Amino acid sequence: MKVEKKCINPSCGLTYSINNDIYRCSCGFLLDIEYSKIPNKSLIDTFFQRLNHGGNIFNESGVWRFRELINFIDIDTDDINECSKYFVSLDGSEGRLSHPYKMSKVAKYVDMPVDNLLLQPEGYNPSGSFKDNGMAAAVTHAKLLSVKKLICASTGNTSASAAMYASNEGLDCEVYIPKGEIAPGKLGQAFQFGAQVIQVEGNFDDALLKSLEIAKRDGGYTVNSLNPFRLEGQKTIVFRILEHLNWNPPDWIVYPGGALGNISSCGKALMDLFAWGWIKKIPRVLVVNATGANTFYELVNGFFESTKLQWNNGLPDTLLIERYYEKQIKDKHVPKTSATAIQIGKPANIIKALRTIDFTNGIVEQVADEDMMDGMSSVGLNGFDCEMASGAVPAGIMKLRKKDIIHKDDIVVGVLTGRQKDPSMIIKYHSEKSNKFAVPPIDL
Repeated sequence: MKVEKKCINPSCGLTYSINNDIYRCSCGFLLDIEYSKIPNKSLIDTFFQRLNHGGNIFNESGVWRFRELINFIDIDTDDINECSKYFVSLDGSEGRLSHPYKMSKVAKYVDMPVDNLLLQPEGYNPSGSFKDNGMAAAVTHAKLLSVKKLICASTGNTSASAAMYASNEGLDCEVYIPKGEIAPGKLGQAFQFGAQVIQVEGNFDDALLKSLEIAKRDGGYTVNSLNPFRLEGQKTIVFRILEHLNWNPPDWIVYPGGALGNISSCGKALMDLFAWGWIKKIPRVLVVNATGANTFYELVNGFFESTKLQWNNGLPDTLLIERYYEKQIKDKHVPKTSATAIQIGKPANIIKALRTIDFTNGIVEQVADEDMMDGMSSVGLNGFDCEMASGAVPAGIMKLRKKDIIHKDDIVVGVLTGRQKDPSMIIKYHSEKSNKFAVPPIDL
């Protein structure tokens, strides 16, 4: 099977070997991983049988259980020795417990029947976020290239995941973080797993720019979502959603919107499955921004220069994006939300995310911090844990329910991208009795 990296710009279409760490085409657009062979739909039975993993960690893994669909190494996927030689896994734990669950209190909060709303908690991953899905694939590619050091910029979860996999694989890891803008629990993970933490004055966008500069100058393998192999791993989030629904797509799939890697991987998964003939229906994708970090929301909905940013058959108005960023600098505007995981002003995957919105007839919405806190707390009252950024999912669903865009009889699956790693946030919320779901402490 031929596997290559291909420019997403249809008017370019340049292809690259996978035996390098190039993630951006010479024309400036990002790259996709393309496979020459269409997987046989009979693999659905194979994936189901692997749920009884029999001690095979690659069947146990919620990423590598679907290895035929992301076999960029092009190995014999039935040969456990080949799998062990190439695939990176934390003992099969990535994605293992992540699948959709019903949550009655969240369903009531968003005014939907409990059977119609499902939420997939990616916080069950070993580092506590969805990042482990993509990191398993990205580090697999890094090892193929005999890389010695991983590099990333992070608002917290990426650094935790990269450091965890680097430590387990005996690799060095440098993480660039915005100083003072990262939850202590996430920062603690990076230290715990032995990463070299480098604090950058500014926000995530500044940290990403610096990390890319250092990687280019000094060497190192970038594992941010610009890396198309990371997005291949994150596609398995969608595979697990569809498997749970017997491969009958829901009406909606909902994500928080930060750097937009998840949105891009979701779109790539759906485009692949549709092209292969595995699905006939395309779910609509809802992206939920924080009001304080709403670049995608403003551009897609035409709130800047009264012009809607669109995919436009692969020729989006990139100059519009540049002018928007220039205005941010001129106005000294910086993204600001307590949901630091999505506190991103320059989404690295904005073009791929545009493609997802176009392909799925998707919608981009925004919600306030207090609504995200309520959404997060409603999840907690069902016995599940999620961070504030994930609270954007129920908050966004509720907003579209009020607008009657999401209908009561729709099947909706929301992705809770990570668990809570800042306990002080929860304590503060529940200590204020005026909050919607607060259970304040009682003094005796």
